[in-house]
Amino acid sequence: MANQQLRLDRSGLVLLYIFLGKLREFGAEQIRYSVPEETDKGFFVGNISKDLGLEPWELTERRVRIVSRGKAQLFALHPRSGSLITAGRIDREELCETMSSCFLNMEILVEDTLKIYGVEVEIMDINDNAPSFREEEVEIKVNEHATLGSRFPLPHARDPDVGMNSLQRYQLSPNSYFSLQVRSRTDGANNPELVLEETLDREKEAAHLLLLTALDGGDPIRQGTVPIRVVVLDINDHIPKFTQSVYRVSVPENLSSGSPVLMVNATDPDEGINGEVVYSFRNMESKASEIFQLDSRTGEVSIQGPLDFEKYRFYELEIQGQDGGGFSTTAKMMITVVDVNDNAPEITITSSTNSVLENSPPGTVIALLNVQDQDSGENGQISCFIPNNLPFNLEKTYGNYYKLITDRALDREQVQSYNITLTATDQGNPPLSTKTHILLNVADDNDNPPTFAHSSYSAYIPENNPRGASFFSVTAFDWDSKENARVTYSLVQDTIQGAPLSSYISINSDTGVLYALCSFDYEQFRDLQLQVIAQDSGDPQLSSNVSLSIFVLDQNDNAPEILYPALPTDGSTGVELAPRSAEPGYLVTKVVAVDRDSGQNAWLSYRLLKASEPGLFTVGLHTGEVRTARALLDRDALKQSLVVVVQDHGQPPLSATVTLTVAVADSIPEVLADLGSLESPANPSDSGLTLYLVMAVAAVSCVFLAFVIVLVALRLRRWHTMRLLQASGGGLVGVPASHFVGVDGVRAFLQTYSHEVSLTADSRKSHLIFPQPNYADTLISQESCEKSCEKSEPLLIVEDSVTGLGKCNSTDNQELGLAWSPL
Repeated sequence: MANQQLRLDRSGLVLLYIFLGKLREFGAEQIRYSVPEETDKGFFVGNISKDLGLEPWELTERRVRIVSRGKAQLFALHPRSGSLITAGRIDREELCETMSSCFLNMEILVEDTLKIYGVEVEIMDINDNAPSFREEEVEIKVNEHATLGSRFPLPHARDPDVGMNSLQRYQLSPNSYFSLQVRSRTDGANNPELVLEETLDREKEAAHLLLLTALDGGDPIRQGTVPIRVVVLDINDHIPKFTQSVYRVSVPENLSSGSPVLMVNATDPDEGINGEVVYSFRNMESKASEIFQLDSRTGEVSIQGPLDFEKYRFYELEIQGQDGGGFSTTAKMMITVVDVNDNAPEITITSSTNSVLENSPPGTVIALLNVQDQDSGENGQISCFIPNNLPFNLEKTYGNYYKLITDRALDREQVQSYNITLTATDQGNPPLSTKTHILLNVADDNDNPPTFAHSSYSAYIPENNPRGASFFSVTAFDWDSKENARVTYSLVQDTIQGAPLSSYISINSDTGVLYALCSFDYEQFRDLQLQVIAQDSGDPQLSSNVSLSIFVLDQNDNAPEILYPALPTDGSTGVELAPRSAEPGYLVTKVVAVDRDSGQNAWLSYRLLKASEPGLFTVGLHTGEVRTARALLDRDALKQSLVVVVQDHGQPPLSATVTLTVAVADSIPEVLADLGSLESPANPSDSGLTLYLVMAVAAVSCVFLAFVIVLVALRLRRWHTMRLLQASGGGLVGVPASHFVGVDGVRAFLQTYSHEVSLTADSRKSHLIFPQPNYADTLISQESCEKSCEKSEPLLIVEDSVTGLGKCNSTDNQELGLAWSPL
């Protein structure tokens, strides 16, 4: 029943604290709440969503969270109700110790807007601690002759609670010798003292057992006790006395362990054991006992634990000096801890982003950070800065919070990432500083179009190129990255000679390689003008174009074309007239030719390939003019046939030939008399047949003549052979034996014979003339003979007949060649 009543009273107290907290926060700049200590996890503290002007579901959507400064998180946000709740058990005495008011400050961060709200929560004390004594038992020695009213200090109790829940009073167990009195100190604490009320008699009672009780004012009341044993001693008539009633000293917080703080001294005029003073701490707090140490014999106070100005700035200690007779006295020691700049500033990055889009407007928030220094005064004054050469600024917002923002628009193409160094420095001596780094990547924005290396390009492609062959490539570079830098190529649509450009040229969209889709003809068109477009894959897409000039290179694919003399169309040949009285250099005619190619492929040269009368005519190398090389003689045939070749300078060179017929006569009647013999054959195939017949007859004649000569030479003696040869007109006198060689068992004579052969379609008119032999004493090669025979053409043409004259240079009994000359 008592426990149930206790829970009801505690619930009412909790409601009262919450109500008082709401009244307190009304009209304040910060959001204020209050909560009793020792509540369970999840205890309601306040409706934070309502106080922030948000709906409960917006806490998650807007990423509202509590900013921690490295301490244990005592509170949490309930995402459904939008309430601030406890995250665990809260012990006020652990957080604030002996402070009368306990306030916890925190910050609420609304991350999507990067706004900070201050929240202050007061931790209300409950009576959860009973008063307690540090000593388990206290022994007091009293001289049996002690005067009535003598006071003996007693240990005081500790109660970490505050207000009415803290220590309120002491009680002493009933006895007839001693009473209890409480004396208040200057700091508000109460010191219990034992007062002698009746004279002691050691022989009657050597020791007295008492019980000291400490009680608080909570509901229910809690108490703590300590037994006191009073030992009655023999007489000791002097009390120890300290040189100072209050000792004051200031020590720096960085004083090392074992360093002396001060020396206390108490004297006792008694002798022996009654004059020996022993020192000890009285009523010492647990924290102080861990830091300070007292030598009981010398009275030296030294450091045994670390001092921390940020936790405890002042210590008040009580030192007791007691002689061997049981008399004691006390003195106070006031120790002030002096702050030393031993704490570097702390930088906490509350919220940050690791990437920002280039071209973001100035003032874009990169990070939100908090700067703290545990020192005080100038040692705790902090300045925060970043390097000046960066496009960022630090802007102070709430309390010790700073915003890192952009100072100007960023350009990823110039700087792709920044390693931002944040430096916090205090004002101590020497100053301490802390650095932290934020790595920020600049995200790409499609702000650069593709660019070509040149403003225009020229490409060259030879004519008659194979279809589908690549002939050129263009490349555009985009300074952006990833998809924004992926370039595709295309051609601007156009028409060339009525056909779309795409039927002539194509381009690889990924590589920019251009392909020829057709075989170009330099004589059709010599150049093409087109536009190449390079476009990236960003959003929006950017593009640029460049002009491309394609020049078709001429190839030697056209042979020279002879314009004059033109091929007759009436079945006759063109005849040029040369008077017999013409002087050397007389211009007979001019061969005119053109070449559809250009450059050196169209440079033409003229030369005389074949003539019925060698040495009679010359042809101008560059002009094509046919002139007489010497004066015409009576023995020169009336009809002269010339083959002129026209050749260009291409690689390989191409050529064309033309056959000229020149009539040599002083008057027109002479020309008309032989005009019938200057007509061209009706059928070119008859001319070819006649050529083969001439060659066959000449070959048979040569072989037969050589056989007869060899046979006669073998059978007759030298003197008889000479006579026979003179009779036939072909003497062999004086011919050395070296002029004969064996060819397949037959002796052949190395003389070169020239035979004039006249053939007509009518065999009755064909005849052979054997002139005097022409001794060349040379052997014409088989290849030369074959070439001369293959290139021989009929030069003198008459109707229904072919008349020719040839010379066959025999090299052996198998190969013969014919060279034609006019009759």
